[in-house]
Amino acid sequence: MTNNVWTTVGKSEHRIDALEKAMGRVKYVGDYSTPGLLHAKLVTSTEAHALIKSIDTTEAWKMPGVRAIVTGDIFPYHIGPILADRPPLAFEKVRYFGEPVAIIVADLEHQAKAATQKVLIEYEALPVVNSVQQAFQTDSPLVHENPEQYTKLISDVHPKNGTNIGSHIKIRKGDFDLAMANCEETITATYSFNLSDHVALETRSTRVEINPVGRVVVHSCTQSPYTIKKVLNQFFNVPVGNIVVHVPMVGGAFGGKGTVQLEPLAYLASKAVGGKLVKLEMSREEDMITSPCRIGFDATVELGATREGRLIAGKYTYLIDGGAYTDQAAGITRAAAIDCTGPYNIPNVWCDSYCVYTNHPFGTSFRGYGHPELTFAVERTMDQLAQQLNIDPVKLRKINAIKPGNTTPTQTRLTANNIGDVDKCIMRAKELIKWDEGQRVEVGKNKVRAKGLSLFWKTSTTATNAQAGAILTFEADGSVNLNCAAIELGQGTKTILGQIAAEKLGMEMKDIHVTMEINTQYDPHQWRTVASSTTFLAGRAVISAAENAIKQLKKTAAIALQCSEEDLAVGGGRVFLKPDPTFGIEIKKLALGYKFPSGHSVEGQIVGVGKHIQRHLTPMDKKTGFGKPGPWWSVGVQAVEVEIDTRDFTYQILTGVTVLDGGTIINPATASQQMRGGMYMGLSYATSEKFVFNDKGIVQNANLRNYPILRYGEQPAQYLVDFIESPSIDGPYGARGIGEYGVIGSPACLANSLSIAIEAELTQLPLTPEYIWKTKKVKNQ
Repeated sequence: MTNNVWTTVGKSEHRIDALEKAMGRVKYVGDYSTPGLLHAKLVTSTEAHALIKSIDTTEAWKMPGVRAIVTGDIFPYHIGPILADRPPLAFEKVRYFGEPVAIIVADLEHQAKAATQKVLIEYEALPVVNSVQQAFQTDSPLVHENPEQYTKLISDVHPKNGTNIGSHIKIRKGDFDLAMANCEETITATYSFNLSDHVALETRSTRVEINPVGRVVVHSCTQSPYTIKKVLNQFFNVPVGNIVVHVPMVGGAFGGKGTVQLEPLAYLASKAVGGKLVKLEMSREEDMITSPCRIGFDATVELGATREGRLIAGKYTYLIDGGAYTDQAAGITRAAAIDCTGPYNIPNVWCDSYCVYTNHPFGTSFRGYGHPELTFAVERTMDQLAQQLNIDPVKLRKINAIKPGNTTPTQTRLTANNIGDVDKCIMRAKELIKWDEGQRVEVGKNKVRAKGLSLFWKTSTTATNAQAGAILTFEADGSVNLNCAAIELGQGTKTILGQIAAEKLGMEMKDIHVTMEINTQYDPHQWRTVASSTTFLAGRAVISAAENAIKQLKKTAAIALQCSEEDLAVGGGRVFLKPDPTFGIEIKKLALGYKFPSGHSVEGQIVGVGKHIQRHLTPMDKKTGFGKPGPWWSVGVQAVEVEIDTRDFTYQILTGVTVLDGGTIINPATASQQMRGGMYMGLSYATSEKFVFNDKGIVQNANLRNYPILRYGEQPAQYLVDFIESPSIDGPYGARGIGEYGVIGSPACLANSLSIAIEAELTQLPLTPEYIWKTKKVKNQ
């Protein structure tokens, strides 16, 4: 724990949006309705891979209320955040079941929905690529014939013509072949699991209108308002100054609303009806099969070590099921390579990370950005290596835990500033899970209790110029309005930013008014609210804005108090003299300029302006992966204890533990809830969630009746959360990002515990009783 004396930072302040949400007063995008509002619905593909022979809209035009029908030939171009390979509406061919093919715009939503059933599309079926293993074969059908022709939006994406490879990222550190040949112990293991869904409480929705002067006004439940502006500008030639994006509070996102999908469709729909306001809102089933989902993942991990357990070499092959389009899966491919080893010091590393095209829904960001997947593979292999070496799994991890002075797979030198304390996290998690009381214990007839543990890490892989801005304005009573473009999507970021502002200005939280909704006309630019980067980027911008405001307050107060600015300090709602704090002036008398008794006024209103941009980050070398991809690495440990019935292999999660070194914890209560919520999500993903595809690539479980998620009462009987605080010099008050980290290690530690319980190796997700039974049956044969 840190020894700093702070008034607000480090305190469990109440969330500023809690009451409004609890009372049901929050208005989301889908809640909006107004006379004249038109509704759009999508006609989606009934084939996973097929040529579009014809689209007949004759009968659809006869339906009541229909105002427009838009098909792909209206905009036969490709868009995308990293590689522009996806048409907003399919033209020439479809590449996944549920892909948008046409838009119906009608007076009422049910009219638009009814009209979609009348559009007749003739397809010529093509062979379906239904797995990454199939896609990777040399004779596989091609989802995209020439992916190298697509426009690259960033440099770190490498598609390959004549294959289903949308991107290939390499890591080459040390001399892997030589090191592996001299290792005393080696192990190789493979892992596989399918795509899954975000299941955010609020489905995706947007509204778009084009007003008479050409201004495009977008309302969206997005994590990336400025990316929407960028996409509409880059691909639709709308002047960026003519695009205004509004974002209310968002009802959950988990990365799935970080990409841009519905907004271009709604723009085309509005344009087709003369710019009128059009609303496009997904039903739950549409949200699951048409919108981007979580990636699928196949992995092979090969480790080489000494007999004492020191890791010498690691080889990692990651096949990422990006679905029909690369979208953010290309970025996840890069992120998985960057952190391929987990938080271990391995001097010789070889990694091939592939973004692979299949005829599945396209993959995008999901909380953890590929790290729950790679962590599952790495940590399962570490447990198996521990068994092979007859070393305690905790001891093996302590021997190899990465530390300051070591280098990452991309050869970034780690310091006490940019890496947390893995060893302390291990020891605290070991204590909380009561590891020394036994990893596997038979507690009765057909009942076994077992414990599993997982290390994890992640850097914030942002753009090298990712940035945020903040503006502070002062009210006449001395209170402060905070404006920035960070999105409140349930993670509590606005509360954290309010605490940072209050701390820097020496005010109470009640005097900080944080604007919840985003309007890109007056909120300063922010990269995106993703990658656990918001507290870091926006927090630094808020500190910068507060420092700017303090400088102005001191300047005005120096005039009023007839002293030097250097003699003044700010706090408690006052500007006061450092040697004699009783001599000062209230901020409310300075907020709008100072007025002398004579009536003369000076300086004017206080407006604090701040900004922060990532520093010293670089792209990766194409051949070796060398580079500095992120500003810091947060590290942690998760563990679970399970009780399994060895007759039917049903199990209960008794205890879940998360220990994270996130630097300074700004708000311990919200941070703890972040960890609990993240672990709940990770365990749900691990126990039951995945899309099921038939042999034609069609999703079989696209609704919440047959797509099981962890229900209330199925969570661990107790969650134990603790923090190790190794401050980051670069972070606001020493904070690193924490938003994604509760998810990352959960699937791995659960699989480790269940593998120990049944004495067989589990290598797939989800960990259903049926899968566990089959694995045990094979082991016993």
